Amino acid sequence: MVVIYWLLIAVMVVGVIGSVVPAIPGSSLILIAVIAWGIISSSFAAIKIPLLVTGIVLILSMGVDFLAGYLGAKQAGASKWGQIGALVGLFLGIFGLLPALPFGGPLLGMLIGPLLGAIVGEYLYQRNLGAAVKAGIGITVGTLVGNLIQGILAISALITFIWSTWPQVYSG
Repeated sequence: MVVIYWLLIAVMVVGVIGSVVPAIPGSSLILIAVIAWGIISSSFAAIKIPLLVTGIVLILSMGVDFLAGYLGAKQAGASKWGQIGALVGLFLGIFGLLPALPFGGPLLGMLIGPLLGAIVGEYLYQRNLGAAVKAGIGITVGTLVGNLIQGILAISALITFIWSTWPQVYSG
């Protein structure tokens, strides 16, 4: 039972990483691990609070994900073109050409891709390089702040789970 507990915590750590890194499941993976522990331990009473916290974290993370990018784009005066460019740049950065770089790979592509994509998208729309760069930076900063908030939320879900279930696993 202890081995399964630590395997589920490892899955939750991947979920914490996924809450910050796109293309890896985040809070939903943590929620699945919490539910799995409830089934395995046959004690849903022990996971009532972690289940509630993780459900709230999942809902908040989805809201933060949408809101952070939107607010960053709005603050920088970005259009839909810049937002679409950032999304295309993110996918190209992670899966496209940027992973072939000699250093950084997909992680570097995750940072550079949305920035370049937003700049290109915004430039195609406005034909103003200064405004395009400003929009690209705004979208990127908004996304990074959103990812940081999602990471903090995911860590709180993990800590709540450990805090609530530790006595159940290690009680004498």
